[in-house]
Amino acid sequence: MRPAEGAARLVCLLLLAAVAAGHAGVQPLARIAIHRARFALDASAAVRASPELLGTKGEDTAWVKVDLVTPHPSADDWVGVFSPSKFNASTCLGSHGSGPGPVICSAPIKYQFANYSSGYGESGKGALQFQLINQRQDFSFALFTGGLSNPKLIAVSNAIAFANPKAPVYPRLAQGKSWNEMTVTWTSGYESDEAYPFVEWGMKWSPPVRSAAGTVTFDRESVCGEPARSVGWRDPGFIHTAFLTDLWPNKEYYYKIGHMLPDGSVVWGKLSSFKAPPFPGQKSLQRVVIFGDMGKAERDGSNEYSNYQPGSLNTTDTLVKDLDNIDMVFHIGDITYANGYISQWDQFTQQVEEITSRVPYMVASGNHERDWPNSGSFFNGTDSGGECGVVAETMYYTPTENRANYWYSADYGMFRFCVADSEHDWREGTEQYEFIESCLATVDRKKQPWLVFIAHRVLGYSSGFFYGVDGSFAEPMSRQSLQKLWQKYRVDLAFYGHVHNYERTCPVYEEQCMSSEKSHYSGTMNGTIHVVVGGGGSHLSNFTAQVPPWSVYREMDYGFVKLTAFNYSSLLYEYKRSSDGQVYDSFTMHREYRDLLACVKDSCPPTSPAT
Repeated sequence: MRPAEGAARLVCLLLLAAVAAGHAGVQPLARIAIHRARFALDASAAVRASPELLGTKGEDTAWVKVDLVTPHPSADDWVGVFSPSKFNASTCLGSHGSGPGPVICSAPIKYQFANYSSGYGESGKGALQFQLINQRQDFSFALFTGGLSNPKLIAVSNAIAFANPKAPVYPRLAQGKSWNEMTVTWTSGYESDEAYPFVEWGMKWSPPVRSAAGTVTFDRESVCGEPARSVGWRDPGFIHTAFLTDLWPNKEYYYKIGHMLPDGSVVWGKLSSFKAPPFPGQKSLQRVVIFGDMGKAERDGSNEYSNYQPGSLNTTDTLVKDLDNIDMVFHIGDITYANGYISQWDQFTQQVEEITSRVPYMVASGNHERDWPNSGSFFNGTDSGGECGVVAETMYYTPTENRANYWYSADYGMFRFCVADSEHDWREGTEQYEFIESCLATVDRKKQPWLVFIAHRVLGYSSGFFYGVDGSFAEPMSRQSLQKLWQKYRVDLAFYGHVHNYERTCPVYEEQCMSSEKSHYSGTMNGTIHVVVGGGGSHLSNFTAQVPPWSVYREMDYGFVKLTAFNYSSLLYEYKRSSDGQVYDSFTMHREYRDLLACVKDSCPPTSPAT
């Protein structure tokens, strides 16, 4: 393909994707025209929140009752949760030109319509239930009329707060750059010169040790555009990461995050545990879960997330139920769909805490984390809402060499994972292409036979509608650039998100199935099996009407894939629905090392006859 043709196809596909996304769902907070809000305070209206003090026993979540009274109820009245509790124009930064400017310059962190309360429309009285999480600031509840598009503030509640709003919360594990290193990342309200962050950890029956943590944050000027720099901005607090090193393979460790105050006292987080990774090549039972595009949802029904990420809580809860049988998780892009509303990152880290505090949670970069015009992303879209990768790179640790370039490798026992960054150029001759080839080429397949490629956007195969409509079935130029590497280095599986459905191919090379088998693969694999697993939770995507010959199984539902390596020669693949955790697609792979040495099409250099 000539460069001009490739560029034209790229532009065409981006436009089609934008149209599809525009009809598929909108970030719920973006529906609120908060910049148009006006004061219309009514002395006869009132809002009361209780209890006023939350988390008195150290909890980081709490349920709050909000009582409403107004003399003129309407169907479009709504209640927004604001944090900090003072949210009027006095908190706005910068000038607003010659006009009066907005009276409110920050979006709420969540909202509910007042008529969620039965009888509100008739009596003007109601009560709502909100679940709040500790987000370092106090909260207030504001009653608006005029709907989301023309909000008028008529009453504000009392302020409520957590007993210690600065407490360390929401630990997130990730494997470090070496197999025997685990990182612990968490959020707090403590600056490093105010309290010293650390992790206390050790094996059972052994004296614990303490490892100091580094502290980072970002400010409004660090992100690239709106809404992240305007109505979506909220102070992210401080992000701490500690490195727990020289771990013993497969041993269980206990740990607790904490902050030491100047007087020597310690503010502790929750006690948790993890199992250290196996040595690269170690033969043991190893179970890895992979999905993309999950996003977040609200357990109290706020924000109408049922229309935006309807499967998110099901995926989260199903994984939690099976957590004792999961060793590692890959969330391969489109993590929160915060889209520039920074508060939603706290909401997400709390939602998945039961998972991330127990097993390494490895993330990849997607368009909703990275893409922003003129920010260095390969795609010039606005899907990140101005975050341009800054928030994801800060909130989650990944073992990258450069945090701005979200590609990395991860060794887990008999697995080698090569994680690409589809939001940066992957084409031949680029820095990322060199990384991908190095990652695939340097694995010892005698010890780590299971080789997996991961990216957010589909660089291989998908019959999702917006990929299939022009016949490309992938990002333009992706297969042309990468398929020779997958074939040369005998990649077993390639996983993608971005398309919100599930699809599995045959072992495929150059758009041709290399095997007619569908459920039991044995011996030499002549191609790579490509999998779209973008049904983590966000609104679902349609397929093309016609099923391509390389598509073995496709389903428009929410789910995830689980890989189980039993030994060097046996692997079980399972696709499970989030709704019930049951298996709906599966296959086994069985092969020996000699099968990996056997030449297949385009995998070996020419040979000379024996003499």
